[in-house]
Parts: sequence; C-alpha cells; structure tokens
Amino acid sequence: MDISSILQGGYQHPLSRSWQAQRTLTKNMLMYPIFITDDPDAHVEIASLPSQCRWGVNKLEDFLGPLVKKGLRSVILFGVPLNCNKDERGTPADDPNGPVIAAIRKIRSLWPDLYIACDVCLCEYTSHGHCGLFRPDGTLDQPPSAARIAEVALAYARAGAHCVAPSDMMDGRIKAIKRALIDNGYGNKVTLMSYSAKFASALYGPFRDAAGSAPAFGDRKCYQLPPTAKGLARRAIKRDVNEGADIIMVKPALPYLDIIQDAKELASDHPLACYQVSGEFAMIVAGARAGVYDLRTMAFETVESLVRAGCTLILTYFTPDFLEWLDE
Repeated sequence: MDISSILQGGYQHPLSRSWQAQRTLTKNMLMYPIFITDDPDAHVEIASLPSQCRWGVNKLEDFLGPLVKKGLRSVILFGVPLNCNKDERGTPADDPNGPVIAAIRKIRSLWPDLYIACDVCLCEYTSHGHCGLFRPDGTLDQPPSAARIAEVALAYARAGAHCVAPSDMMDGRIKAIKRALIDNGYGNKVTLMSYSAKFASALYGPFRDAAGSAPAFGDRKCYQLPPTAKGLARRAIKRDVNEGADIIMVKPALPYLDIIQDAKELASDHPLACYQVSGEFAMIVAGARAGVYDLRTMAFETVESLVRAGCTLILTYFTPDFLEWLDE
C-alpha cells in the first residue's frame, strides 16, 4: 500500500480514536427540555414520550435537584396550561402566575447558577392552537403576531429567564424581541436564541401530546419551513442573524444535518443549537426496546453526529442519561 493509504494506525486505540473528533460532547452542551403545567403538584407521565413527564412547580426541587448534582447546566421550559382560559391572543402566555413564570422564579430561588431558557410561543395558550394571531379573513397577521411574541419574551426576561427562545416562526419576531429587550434594559442581560430553521415535521407528535399544542384547525405548514426547503432555511438563518439572534437553532436535528452544516457556515460566529425533538427521541427508545440496537450506543451516535455537524448546544430528552453516561 501507499503510505497515504494507511489510516488505521491513527485510530487503533480508544484514546487515539477520541482524538479524531474535532469537538467532543460535554455536559455543558446539553439543554434539557421540561414541561411545566399549571397544577403545582403535577407529576404526569407522557405516554408517547418515554420517561418524560409534565411537572408542577412544587415538584421541581425533587425532580431537578439530583440532575443538578450530576452536572445539569441548563433547561428550557415549555408551558402546559390546562386550567386557564385560552383566547385568540394567547393571553395566559405571560400571566405572572402562569406555569413558566412561576417555574422561572422557583428555579432561580433553588439553583441561581442553573441556566434557564424559555420557549416563547403562543400555541399552548391560544384557543385556536396556532403560533400567531389571525386577520378576520383567517390568514396570519404577522406584525401583531411578532409584537405579541415580543411581549411574552419580555415577560419571561423580567421574571428572570437567562434566555428567550421564540419557536413560532412568525416573520420579524427576532427583531421585535430584540428591540423589546433593548428598550426595556435587557438587551445585555438576556440571550435571544432563535428557532431559525424550524421545519414542518412529522416528528413533533409526542411533543404535541406533551404540551397539548395541536392546532384546532389546519396545520402550521404556512409558517414552519417545508422539509425540502434548503434555500428557505438558509434565508431564514441569515435573516435571524441580521435581526439580532444570539444563538441559531435548527429543528428537528438528525434529518437536517445538512441544514446544521449550512447554519455553521452562515452563522459561523454564533453558537449553533439543534433540537433532538420528541419524535427522534421516541424512535430511538422504541428501536432499543425492540432490540434493534443498544440505547446508549445509539443515543451517543445520534448526538455525536450533531456535534460533528457543528452544533455547540443540543436540546435533548436524553440529557439526564448523558449526565450519567459522560461520567462513566
């Protein structure tokens, strides 16, 4: 063989194999999505999302405490209001007594160093289950939608969130949120993480069960990106960078590795996040339960592929598992 043909000498040992990675998965790169409901004593298992639950604020100490001791550094909160009066504007989204704001305050009091991100959307709080506001003719009204999303983001910032993360995909919402944060003294205090390339995916099913956020009519294909839309994703990423996003996110993760690589190129100076969504997680767990592969091995393979593609922050329901696995 030619000298240049010999590669295995460089990865024949477990330690030298680890050196082949351009970036290594660490606990700091993991953000745990958790569902907060408005029953303060809730602990409800989610059938379609294995080992995940809806939590009430009174249960957070016992739930998160052991994870913090294992090295949990960040969480992202999703509100699941079950006992509120929903309306067309999503008024309960920034209720000072609502589940997200109550959870922010609780977590800040218990673990001041735990980084808190908040998903910012209206779908869980609107009577119609969509992520924006509608005109009388039934079409989305983008300017007031972005303005309403900005109001909710600002409320979370005021409550003590370290990061606001709009997932609604309304045009112009990044600029509206950034302006609201700056004008109210939070521009230098709160991170803005944009779901920039969020696709209209079939992989959100378990999440919608968990959050009770399925739309009452139609679907979200007019604002979430078509799965084939590589060019639209690139344009959305560039737009959100220009509008002031501090972190760029791609969602879902594994089927969109090419988009993650594009985001790494287009937003090379920004941290890059991806969301290993509920359907991805559920499929991996189901495959392991069916004996197709070992759960830990497959979890590492999928998440490390996201790191390899360029991600520096990964939102995953495997976070509690990785907090243990990375210590072994």
